Amino acid sequence: MEPLGGGGWTGHAGAPAPGWTYLLPLLLCAALRSLLASPSSEVNLLDSRTVMGDLGWIAYPKNGWEEIGEVDENYAPIHTYQVCKVMEQNQNNWLLTSWISNEGASRIFIELKFTLRDCNSLPGGLGTCKETFNMYYFESDDEDGRNIKENQYIKIDTIAADESFTELDLGDRVMKLNTEVRDVGPLTKKGFYLAFQDVGACIALVSVRVYYKKCPSVIRNLARFPDTITGADSSQLLEVSGICVDHSVTDEAPKMHCSAEGEWLVPIGKCLCKAGYEEKNNTCQVCRPGFFKASPHSPSCSKCPPHSYTLDEASTSCLCEEHYFRKESDPPTMACTTPSPVSSVKKGKITKNSISLSWQEPDRPNGIILEYEIKYFEKDQEMSYTIIKSKETTITADSLKPGSAYVFQIRARTAAGYGGFSRRFEFETSPVSVAASSDQSQIPIIVVSVTVGVILLAVVIGFLLSGRRCGYSKAKQDPEEEKMHFHNGHIKLPGVRTYIDPHTYEDPNQAVHEFAKEIEASCITIERVIGAGEFGEVCSGRLKLQGKRELPVAIKTLKVGYTEKQRRDFLGEASIMGQFDHPNIIHLEGVVTKNKPVMIVTEYMENGSLDTFLKKNDGQFTVIQLVGMLRGIASGMKYLSDMGYVHRDLAARNILINSNLVCKVSDFGLSRVLEDDPEAAYTTRGGKIPIRWTALEAIAFRKFTSASDVWSYGIVMWEVMSYGERPYWEMTNQDVIKAVEEGYRLPSPMDCPAALYQLMLDCWQKDRNSRPKFDEIVSMLDKLIRNPSSLKTLVNASSRVSNLLVEHSPVGSSTYRSVGEWLEAIKMGRYTEIFMENGYSSMDAVAQVTIEDLRRLGVTLVGHQKKIMNSLQEMKVQLVNGMMPL
Repeated sequence: MEPLGGGGWTGHAGAPAPGWTYLLPLLLCAALRSLLASPSSEVNLLDSRTVMGDLGWIAYPKNGWEEIGEVDENYAPIHTYQVCKVMEQNQNNWLLTSWISNEGASRIFIELKFTLRDCNSLPGGLGTCKETFNMYYFESDDEDGRNIKENQYIKIDTIAADESFTELDLGDRVMKLNTEVRDVGPLTKKGFYLAFQDVGACIALVSVRVYYKKCPSVIRNLARFPDTITGADSSQLLEVSGICVDHSVTDEAPKMHCSAEGEWLVPIGKCLCKAGYEEKNNTCQVCRPGFFKASPHSPSCSKCPPHSYTLDEASTSCLCEEHYFRKESDPPTMACTTPSPVSSVKKGKITKNSISLSWQEPDRPNGIILEYEIKYFEKDQEMSYTIIKSKETTITADSLKPGSAYVFQIRARTAAGYGGFSRRFEFETSPVSVAASSDQSQIPIIVVSVTVGVILLAVVIGFLLSGRRCGYSKAKQDPEEEKMHFHNGHIKLPGVRTYIDPHTYEDPNQAVHEFAKEIEASCITIERVIGAGEFGEVCSGRLKLQGKRELPVAIKTLKVGYTEKQRRDFLGEASIMGQFDHPNIIHLEGVVTKNKPVMIVTEYMENGSLDTFLKKNDGQFTVIQLVGMLRGIASGMKYLSDMGYVHRDLAARNILINSNLVCKVSDFGLSRVLEDDPEAAYTTRGGKIPIRWTALEAIAFRKFTSASDVWSYGIVMWEVMSYGERPYWEMTNQDVIKAVEEGYRLPSPMDCPAALYQLMLDCWQKDRNSRPKFDEIVSMLDKLIRNPSSLKTLVNASSRVSNLLVEHSPVGSSTYRSVGEWLEAIKMGRYTEIFMENGYSSMDAVAQVTIEDLRRLGVTLVGHQKKIMNSLQEMKVQLVNGMMPL
């Protein structure tokens, strides 16, 4: 390279120092150790390690910096530059890069990897030796800016080594590689040059990487944010507006902020999937036929309500089936219904200005009747009518004309909508001339009524007084006798709460009224149907009792047409629940038995069943939060055990969880629920049992105790720590029984603390007397919560399957023909290429994969790690299962 005019680039010639012969063998090692992939938020403008051809760099003077050609382990060329003119004074050796485009970035970073020799290790301790070099840059809009005077370059920094090598290091082949990063900005032109100045050091420049940082494109809150280059200022946050993904609309303008380090921060606003589409995997997917979504604010596509349908995709409502109807003002979530007309209407008191009517509830109301609508008009004046709404089955229409005929029609409204109007009923007000006599005729009736009332009152008072005379007065009763309470033949001692089986009552209604509070139906407002129970619908609503604040509640209803046995079984759960009062047991608010439909009213748990909640929030909680959930369940079960109650169906599906993550035990009707429970199976001794959650002795001998509930609690622990995984996966119930009898126990969930898994194993002791009691479990969990460090020791990944009965032939070799087929089957096909590139080309090799291997392969999402490891675990279990005789 020739300088432009006098005073340009200057340099001094000299012979290479002998020390280079010791430096050369180390260059390959340095290059290999430096081949690291840059983070996704960094965009390379130049990486000397990846350039296959000539770099195009220029050294001046030519005998200064020297390019040394090496190859990496794949025999690809590596560009390294070195200089070691330590024997001569006044060194000024320059190395200039080719022109580098900044691609619009205003702040760039330079990463240098180099080695440098310790001057003190050189023969004679040369006074001219240096241990630093300088780095410069020059901005230019084109590639003609390199041949300029050196004083026009701007110094970036003097680069010094943290680690320097000595002659001893050379003999031992110890590599001490330095990495230094500097940044430059703000840049104002299209590109720039870099220059490295040596002033008398023994140095090897192994690699140069020039890059800028960006916030990579991402979809957040259904808004797409593009690749965004960071700002020139290290503390600058760039506000970026997002664009809603396809089939979504703006709720609040979506924005995020790109930090100087290439991270997205401070999301604001969001997009919502428009009506007819639902959010899945950061996209808006169309609602399938048979499903609809009425509003962008609805969470997801919903199945068409009863007796309605849609044959189209992206439906915002469903059409009613033939002969079924929905009122225009009803929401699209309302079921279509056939008319439920009122068929019998009776007249009551009639005066010259009013008519009183009463009627019976329809035989088939199609749900809970919320109110009645009464339409009436003067005969032959149908166009001018009046509407009255009533929650009772009686009304009085007043302000009527004397001696006039009126037509009445009545219809009922349920959660499914309005029924049809009844047939027309015609009644006539009294004429004026008759009104007075009619009023006079009421006087004898009133006199008789008052007389009868006085007589009845006297009888009642006399009965009460005689009772006090015949019985013991409270003051004279024996003190011990006062403290004895009899409940249907059961004695309850003071201070001890004991569970009483409602089935011991001859009259089930007595048990209900003893343990459950009766609620007036008018205090309950039903808002929406949230599920279907065995006996009828399950709804959410509000309960407003006099003098108390309004509460959200869940309401179980008994469907029309029930048998007496169904009514008894339905209210039996309330008779059990009403005996419990504990913060981790679902609370019974009361029952409705005096009106139809019969209802059980409980507190409302916003997050629903625990198993479904955990599946929806896979990997989202800390270990302490999960242990807190388990502690709540154990506390509730301790309370039940202390009362002498055995649950028999303890499972995550029967635990409810509220918005504060408080877990409460529910579902106290095993004997009836299991008849239709898919998790239950017939046993050899008759009846149905939830096999996967039930202790050995309970399956074999129907021996249900608090100890068998402890076994079930261990399964619940496993469900919680695996975020709702199905116990024993796809093994059949018979295979589960066989495996557990032969000593198999569920392996530890992934990333499970060793202390928790040991507690699970304790709960699954074959000898029920060896299992911990619930009070011991609560105490143990309290200790773990108070000492979080005890939860840091995880079950060793290699021992997660150690309690499988045997290790056998390659996992899954008979199930999947290839690694790709296996990954596709578990919806992880995106990783097929990565597995193959890293040597996992057979199922034999895949069988040895650990969680650390997955992280090394780049499988960083916790949910994906769990899915892959659980699939391998399941295949191993199936292998063991396959060798067992049934």
